Amino acid sequence: MISPAAQRPPAEPPRAGGNRALQQRLRLWSGLVLFAYVTTHLANHALGVVSVDAMEAGRTVFAAVWRSWPGIFLLAGSFAVHATLAVAKLFRARHLRMPLWEAAQQVLGLTIPFLLAVHAIATLGLHLKFGVDPTYPFLLWEIWQAPVQQTVLLAVVWVHGCIGIHFWLRIRPWYRHCIPFAYAAALLIPVCAFLGTAVGGRDTLVLAGADPDWVSAMIRDANIPGPETAEWVYALEGTVLDAAWIVVGLLVVWRGARTFLAARRRRVRITYPDGQAVGVSPGTTVLEASRQAGIPHASVCGGRGRCSTCRVRVHDGAGPVPEPSEHERAVLDRIGAPEGVRLACQLAPRRDVTITPLLPASAGPADARLRHAHQHGAERDIAILFADLRAFTRLSERKLPFDVVFLLNQYFRAMGRSVEAEGGHVDKFIGDGIMALFGLNDTPEAGCRHALRAVRSMAATLDDLNSALRNDLPEPLRIGIGLHAGPVIVGEMGYRTATSITAIGDAVNVASRLETMTKGFSCQAVISQRVVRLAGADLSARASRLVEVRGREKPLSVYTLGDGREIALPTGR
Repeated sequence: MISPAAQRPPAEPPRAGGNRALQQRLRLWSGLVLFAYVTTHLANHALGVVSVDAMEAGRTVFAAVWRSWPGIFLLAGSFAVHATLAVAKLFRARHLRMPLWEAAQQVLGLTIPFLLAVHAIATLGLHLKFGVDPTYPFLLWEIWQAPVQQTVLLAVVWVHGCIGIHFWLRIRPWYRHCIPFAYAAALLIPVCAFLGTAVGGRDTLVLAGADPDWVSAMIRDANIPGPETAEWVYALEGTVLDAAWIVVGLLVVWRGARTFLAARRRRVRITYPDGQAVGVSPGTTVLEASRQAGIPHASVCGGRGRCSTCRVRVHDGAGPVPEPSEHERAVLDRIGAPEGVRLACQLAPRRDVTITPLLPASAGPADARLRHAHQHGAERDIAILFADLRAFTRLSERKLPFDVVFLLNQYFRAMGRSVEAEGGHVDKFIGDGIMALFGLNDTPEAGCRHALRAVRSMAATLDDLNSALRNDLPEPLRIGIGLHAGPVIVGEMGYRTATSITAIGDAVNVASRLETMTKGFSCQAVISQRVVRLAGADLSARASRLVEVRGREKPLSVYTLGDGREIALPTGR
């Protein structure tokens, strides 16, 4: 008999994901080259705070790098690649809905050619065409003939680059520690450049006003040919601006034509968990579909296939979906994504499909980092611990609200540290109770050993806490602990910010029932025999007992402990 999986047609081959990944890398690296150029250029301007001579000395180093033929080819090539790929992305996009930060970066990028044309032609263009090599005093005099345009150009280029750098780096774990320094640099570098230009320009204008021949001498020293130079600059500027306007016009016409044709093509239906469905043209990525329909969808990197926060689980649809590209597969492997999980920004279905976003729309950079398999949802055999304070309601009735909060925080901190010190995961605090999981990334045997050590540690820590708070408590705090092990489903569950790693299943319910039984047995801990057996603990001096657990057909063998410190574990395990 042939299985349904064998009857299913093979998945479609990957589409353009690999080419897009290459284009994104080229755009990134070309952008970094341009950002390095702008940064060194601004640093050279900032030397004006010292003196004009310092600016001229810095220009010598700057020109040795960026005015050399390798530097010119690298700079011009990077600008051509970056601009071409940025425009190509706008032509390729199925729609223009995007986050505010991305829209701001795109708009600033489109304005750069119109602001940069004259400046680039009057510096690099004249240098290549006529061998013009002006000194910094002459450059400052020229800048101050149109200071507003230069300042706007500086702000646009710098903000455009900083947005790109920030959203590239923010998925790196180390970057959050560097954000204050990055913001400081992003603010100080252009401010210092402006101040340096202002101070140097003031000194230069003083020189120009004191000597009528100063400007003429600077023109001769810069090797500027004559009046025809200005005509050449403005003629070339007109050509560049005309080309830029043509590109913008073609983009507008293309987008209008694409929208018109897309409305008449066959639609792919993408269905979301709440039953909402979006019809898009074939080849549209799931993330583009979400944005087009106004459905909130996480995407820290802006759909560049870097962060993985847009990932979705793909359910059966009208046919197979394209296989992930090498780039997408590398990202999925990095986060340990299970089968059936895809990046919404890379998956472009050509047949109807049903998907479930795996992260809330508010997901941040931390969600893009390496994740354990159980965070996506997995069946695990683990130990589950429930702990609850005894008679705390009666105690809290005699305390002020501030005192109750203080006591609970002291208790939660002490118990939480005991759990974490033994490798446990504090699942949640429920009222005055605690739920903890052991063995999420280990064997059931190791998880049970760690859980028993945590019980022992919690008992000792509670004594220390009672001793420290003896003047604030009418009676010592008492605790009841239930501990059981078994197969459960573990994964990130919740909604929006109330999302956490938790477990569901029969073993969780049993552990909770055992914690409740500590009241009837007047003991500190009730531990299932399975935990003791898996951990290799020695409780031979105690007799086990059979208890009826609500919701289970068969009785459960458990041990009752008056003091958690009575637990004995083999040394070295």
